[in-house]
Amino acid sequence: MKLSTKGRYGLRALVDLALNSREEAASTGSIAQRQGISERYLEQLMAKLKRAGIITGIRGAQGGYILARPAEDITIGDVLRSLEGDLNAVDCPAAIDSGECNGSEQCAAKMVWKKINDVINQTVNSIRLSDLLHQQTDAGQNSKIMNLKGDTTNGQNDLFRQCCNHGNKA
Repeated sequence: MKLSTKGRYGLRALVDLALNSREEAASTGSIAQRQGISERYLEQLMAKLKRAGIITGIRGAQGGYILARPAEDITIGDVLRSLEGDLNAVDCPAAIDSGECNGSEQCAAKMVWKKINDVINQTVNSIRLSDLLHQQTDAGQNSKIMNLKGDTTNGQNDLFRQCCNHGNKA
């Protein structure tokens, strides 16, 4: 299973939002700039996260986005499913218990597909946004951040962005 930029960028943006909207709403422009993501693309991702009830939009001059609920209550599974849709690695009806497969009785591989799907979903459901925030801050990354252009700005270190981006420009 390979996540698209929707999942990768959306998760990066959500971590950024959680770190930078503790006192006031974070704008898509500021998140896009810090994360090196197109603002237009980020707006599409934020709309999906908002529809899923993960973030809330604040209107007005100081508007932007904030988390709709505490980071402890948001799983990475919630985030990825809102951005990517179904996270199953294999679309086998027998593996997802829909029972609509004519050959499921003779299919030896359905057990493998089901286990793969189950492990993926259990894993992303067991990780909370707060876990990522703690990991980010516990790593002692509170000084300066280096964006992909090589500029530094005050705030949280964006190793998460660089890791998820594998050093490539967005």
